[in-house]
Formats: sequence, structure tokens, C-alpha cells
Amino acid sequence: MSGTTRGGTAIVGVAESDLGKVAEGVTPQDLIAQGIVRALDDAGLTLADVDGLFLAASQLRMPTISMCEYLGIAPRFMDSSFTGGSSFEALAAHAALALEAGACDVAVIAYGSTQRSQRGKFTPQRDLNDYDAPFRPRLPISGYALAASRHIAEYGTCREDLAEIAVAARCWAKMNPVAFDRRDLTVADVLNAPMISTPLGVKDCCLVTDGGGAVVMVRADRAKALKQKPVYLLGHGEAQQHHAITNMPDLTVTGAKASGDQAYAMAGMTAKDIDVAQLYDAFTITTLLFLEDLGFCPKGEGGAFVRGGGLAPGGRLPVNTSGGGLSYCHPGMFGLFLMIEATRQLRGSCGDRQVAGAETAIAHGNGGVLAAQATLVLGTEATL
Repeated sequence: MSGTTRGGTAIVGVAESDLGKVAEGVTPQDLIAQGIVRALDDAGLTLADVDGLFLAASQLRMPTISMCEYLGIAPRFMDSSFTGGSSFEALAAHAALALEAGACDVAVIAYGSTQRSQRGKFTPQRDLNDYDAPFRPRLPISGYALAASRHIAEYGTCREDLAEIAVAARCWAKMNPVAFDRRDLTVADVLNAPMISTPLGVKDCCLVTDGGGAVVMVRADRAKALKQKPVYLLGHGEAQQHHAITNMPDLTVTGAKASGDQAYAMAGMTAKDIDVAQLYDAFTITTLLFLEDLGFCPKGEGGAFVRGGGLAPGGRLPVNTSGGGLSYCHPGMFGLFLMIEATRQLRGSCGDRQVAGAETAIAHGNGGVLAAQATLVLGTEATL
């Protein structure tokens, strides 16, 4: 996607809604509104300033229309493009386009879900192609298990490697006071947990929580006048290479390679320039695949890269410093929370889990069954 300027827009406000399991009667709209109001307050703005609304939701058919009514606003630009969990990184790129084109001045990207409290009452729609449906795949995990099995077969990756990813996420979560699961976790715990879809056990799978949040973006020329230290959008990219997992050209190579290449090219950077990585971790295998496809290690060497606490505090690369979808929260789609954590790291506001000297970050979203990928490269003022 072209048409935006490196550093031409910035994130100036971020916030979560209530997380975990919300009270009876709380709706997705309530959580979206909480996130928006809190993020605007974080930026020093109000609802009256919002003239661009960018939403994706799994429980709302027309989220932008629904939330305009709920909030009592009438933005002049709206976008509800839906690519699953990667929607929010993609919407950030769309917001940058709209901002730089003058179609809006204050863009809000938001999400909310009551997937945990509505468990058993709400079933997200799954599109199956006619050829896969007779085999009754248990989606999405069956697809990710296929990718994990192929990586193990082709590159000698082992379940212990995947377990290291879950353990590292938990180490970060222990330093995040709002993380859903902060209990001790070992590689043995992951390996001995009930199997869900071979080779992925229950501890290889993301949480199911309620929650939401929002991100506020403006043009760079306005960002410095607002309340928070701006975090600039340096590069972005999107890629969709298949829908059904059976049509994925290579189960070990995702569209993150293409979306990452686009984002790096725009930013004028490579993986070596990234200080903090927030990578969509619906399952342990996704983190490993994205580490390889985004250039943090060669293809097939993800297992070696994560061993020995490679992603944990003090390891080779700080990854999913909030605790990720595996330990912090995962309300159906996680992409927005990657952007929130990346922003906080670059602001230097993460407390005990702060990565010292972080100036650059990547936020990479994944949608569908490794289907839709979107990458953002973010940086502080020092990177402009």
C-alpha cells in the first residue's frame, strides 16, 4: 500500500477497556466505548474531536454504525474492513491514508468483545470451503496444528521449542498487573497439558477473555502538541495469500514475509533495527513462524532462536512483552493489543516490563488461519 509518508502520522493515545471476564450485561459496545473514551483521555482529546472511526468486530455486524449511535458522534470518515485479528494493523494503515489525505483529523481504531462471558452463547462464523468441510476440521486450531506439524517435520522443530514460547509469554505477563494469567508456567507444564490438536496442547493456545481497547492517531504535525509522547508510524504492509489452510502454498511460510517486506521498505529498516516485537500469538506456532518470516531468524531456525529463554526478559529479543494472547488477554482478536503494547514500550511507560532504550517496535497482526497478515513498524521521534 502506498500513499502514506514515513512518520507522517503518529499514535497519540492508547487504552484497554476492562479485561478478563466482565460483568453480566456488559456488551461489546460497552467495551469499545470504554476503550475509546480512555484512549482519548490518554491523548488529551474528547469524543467531539473524533472525525475518523475505524472498527472491526466479531460480534457486531455493522460496528461503525452501531458505535456512532452509541457514542453520539458523526465522523466524516469510517472504515470497518475485516481481516480477522490483523484488522487493526490494517486499519492503522488505512487511518494513516485518511489522515494524510485530509479525510479526517483524529482517527480512532477500536475493538471490543465479550467472548469469554458469552461462551456457549456466541459462535464466531467460520467460512469453510466445500472441499474442507466434509473432514470437519476443528478450526482454527486444526489449521495451526497442520502448520506446526509441517514445521516439525521439515525443520526438526520440537514441542519443547513451542513450549518455550508459552513460558516466555508467561514471564512477561508476570510483570503486567492486568494480565489474565500470571501463574508459574514451565516447559514441562506445557508439554504435560491436555492435547487439543496434535502437536498443540491447551497451553499452546491463546486465552479466551473479554476485553477491548482503542488507539488514537493524528497527523505528525499535530502529535507533538498533545498530551503523550508520539509514536510514529514508519512503515506498514498487508498481505493475504489464501483463505482455507488447505490452500496455503507452504504451511511454513506465511504472508508476514510480504507484509513485513513492505513495512521494512517504507521504514528504511530491517529486523535488525527492531528493539521490541509484538507478534500475534494465537498459538505458539504463530510466534515462531512470524519470527522467521519477519526476518528475526532464518527460515527453519525459529526453534533454535526461542530456546533457552530467547524471547523472555533478558533473552535475544523482547517479544510480546505484555504477556501476549497466551497469557495477557485474547478477546477473540488480538491485533489491537499488539499496537497498544508497542506504543507503551516506545513511550517508556511499561514499568517492570519496560525494555530499556526501546526506540523501534514491530506490531504484526494475523487474521483467519494464517491467512491475512498486516505489519506496522513504529518508532520514537529519534527514528525520524
